[in-house]
Amino acid sequence: MKKILIALAIILAPLAAEAQVRTPQASPKAYIKQTVGLTDVEVTYSRPGARGRAVFGNLVPFGKLWRTGANENTVINFSDDVVIDGKTLKKGKYAIYTIPKIESWEVIFYLSTDNWGLPENWNDSYVVLKTTVKENALPTPVETFTIGINGIDQNFAYLEMAWENSHVALKFEVPTAKNAIASIEKTLAGPTWNDYYAASQYLFSSNGNLDTAKIYVDKALDMSTDKPYYVSRLKSLIQAKQGDKKGAVETAKLSLAAAEAANNQDYVKMNKDSITEWSR
Repeated sequence: MKKILIALAIILAPLAAEAQVRTPQASPKAYIKQTVGLTDVEVTYSRPGARGRAVFGNLVPFGKLWRTGANENTVINFSDDVVIDGKTLKKGKYAIYTIPKIESWEVIFYLSTDNWGLPENWNDSYVVLKTTVKENALPTPVETFTIGINGIDQNFAYLEMAWENSHVALKFEVPTAKNAIASIEKTLAGPTWNDYYAASQYLFSSNGNLDTAKIYVDKALDMSTDKPYYVSRLKSLIQAKQGDKKGAVETAKLSLAAAEAANNQDYVKMNKDSITEWSR
């Protein structure tokens, strides 16, 4: 009987672990992603409801630091540097804290994003940007706390927050022109040495046209300033596969020297083995 009970316990243990009760959160989690110009902006936050309670001045006291939502930190992530109130906010992930007041809100971007609500120990050095934005009274109450990215232009948008009868809109500017010009210049400049290397590697590994692969790897070596050992290694393999063992050995020697300088022992061994094989 004891053995049977143990066996049943082993069988039922995974089932018990999986059979977890799921109930809805009082403040459900929300996620938004918006592209502004060429910049991706993501916000993750929890949405408390008023549920008949007076919010600002009561549930959320005026003049006190607020988590700006519920549960875990409200987190915003910018894929590029942005400008807020004339100040640059570096690309990356930040917690958003606010200090609501009757006529304005202070908005704080904070480096630590893994807190539940307010940080246990506030660190002023984690405040990367702080600004004040005008509060606008809403004619119709908003039951559930809402964050949105609206008023979208190629060069800016507004991070909006609304709850009860309060609404704020924080403008942030994105580097669309800078990113677009950089993309244009890169595209019009043509492929890089790494593009030629990748194309050559694909043709070689997929049994494609070896003559074209050789042209591409030569272009990669011509365009690169430091002649990477892995590019020379690829060229030697192409030459060997084409039947040019003498040329393959000479190229492998160049790859070997570069690999030794970079202290990459894997490539050192591969090149030595190939040189021995192709020199027979």
